[in-house]
Amino acid sequence: MADDFFAPTQWIELDPSALAHNARVFRSALAPTTRLLGVVKANAYGHGLEVVAPEIAKHVDWLGVHSATEARALREIGTALPILVMGYVPPVDLRDLDSGIHLLVSSPTALKWVADYRDRSGVSLPVHIKVDTGAKRQGVPEGAIGDMARTAGRYRLEVVGVATHFANIEDTLEHQFARTQLERFQHAVAEATSVLGVEPPFIHAACSAASLLFRQTDFTLVRVGISLYGHWPSRETKLSWILEHGRGGVELQPVLSWRAQVGQLQPVGKGESVGYGRTWTALRDTVLAVIPVGYADGYPRALGNRSRVAIRGCAAPVVGRVCMNIMMADVTDIPGVEIGDRVTLLGADGGATVTAEDLAALCGSINYEVLARLSPEIPRRLAS
Repeated sequence: MADDFFAPTQWIELDPSALAHNARVFRSALAPTTRLLGVVKANAYGHGLEVVAPEIAKHVDWLGVHSATEARALREIGTALPILVMGYVPPVDLRDLDSGIHLLVSSPTALKWVADYRDRSGVSLPVHIKVDTGAKRQGVPEGAIGDMARTAGRYRLEVVGVATHFANIEDTLEHQFARTQLERFQHAVAEATSVLGVEPPFIHAACSAASLLFRQTDFTLVRVGISLYGHWPSRETKLSWILEHGRGGVELQPVLSWRAQVGQLQPVGKGESVGYGRTWTALRDTVLAVIPVGYADGYPRALGNRSRVAIRGCAAPVVGRVCMNIMMADVTDIPGVEIGDRVTLLGADGGATVTAEDLAALCGSINYEVLARLSPEIPRRLAS
């Protein structure tokens, strides 16, 4: 039974030692002149911005977010590091930003907005020009980088960076397209440097996968997201590493564990059905643990009758449909389960482990989505 009478029905534990380990993995691979940026967008990949960002800040040189709102949140919790805002920032979001917040800009229009903000506020935000080298998302075409640099000059903006993002470095064992993107990017950097008269100090292209696989993508700044939290970007990335380097060398440690309590023990007789739609029928007399967690909390509905949780160090299959706020697990073969016992939805418990990769594979998704969809309402705390 739970030791703490006032324990929450569910919570997320974050392991700072795992986070420090993962940061060392990347830091040790980088040249001393290359800066490390920790990406904390999307509530720090579901880990909880307010709790985990101060820990990440101990191990990186920069923090990266998607929105100006996230940048302001980092400042409110006392983060002093430089921040790169990597997403679209319309004029309405250009407020209360300090000169340590850098913007990744993808159009002449965005440059004009930054100049207007400076004229109104007196704060000049450094800009990084985003180059589209093949992802066809944000960014100006490679051939337009010179015009962007000249436009920034006319607006008297400080261009401190040039950046791109790889389209297909995670999902394949064949990386020719990434090499093509890298070549295009190098041409764009050269053109920007020619127009500006000096190479911007922050040249960056590498995500987690690129930094793991290709040192030539490091340049002067590396953006690490999913792997800082202890996860390989994909099975293909891990296999690419193994094919090149063997099985040793990189061990990432997941930072996050998701826990809950057994809320009720429900006896089910042989032949009785369980849950909405009666999608599971007991083949024997069964005991179910009713767990107060559901898809509203971020546990995918698609995992009904497919996944497992860990209770008392043993795996317990999830049965019936995952409901909005409730799910059920078969604990018939786990002796001594009681109301209040800890349930591990993600993480390790004795001899049983459930990973984000396990859940993603079962519901046809990726580990990023499993983590990022964890409800911000779930209490987060650092593991002791």
